[in-house]
Amino acid sequence: MKYISLIAGTAAITAASFAMADSHEEVNPAVTARQSHMQLYAYNLGILGGMAQGKIDYDAEAAQTAADSMVALTSMNTASYWPEGTAEGTKAQPAIWENLDDFMSKGEDLAFEVEGMADVAGTDLASLQGAMGNLGGTCSACHREYRARD
Repeated sequence: MKYISLIAGTAAITAASFAMADSHEEVNPAVTARQSHMQLYAYNLGILGGMAQGKIDYDAEAAQTAADSMVALTSMNTASYWPEGTAEGTKAQPAIWENLDDFMSKGEDLAFEVEGMADVAGTDLASLQGAMGNLGGTCSACHREYRARD
């Protein structure tokens, strides 16, 4: 069931992205894929972070589903999302391609922290909160170096 939700969400975001691309200049499909993937991260992190901060009531099932979705996302091979020359017009920084090994290692760090979150998300709020600090730190470490500021 959790993977059906992930697939449906991916399809909806991808369809919307393609529709927007049709109405503007053509967007590289790799850019669309990586932006859609990041939106799915943001959606699930919003649930987990909202619970951790007390903005959303803790729900063990919803927390576990979000964490399991994050595991599915981090298990995907995203190497094809990052062809050289696709930073322009996006939040991706050119430093990604200058330091591709470091950038990819940050993805491995994310996968490790996501596994930790999935191990505890459905247990209790305190465990989720403890895992959220590490997970958020991993996201921030990558964004600091490789994502343009808003």
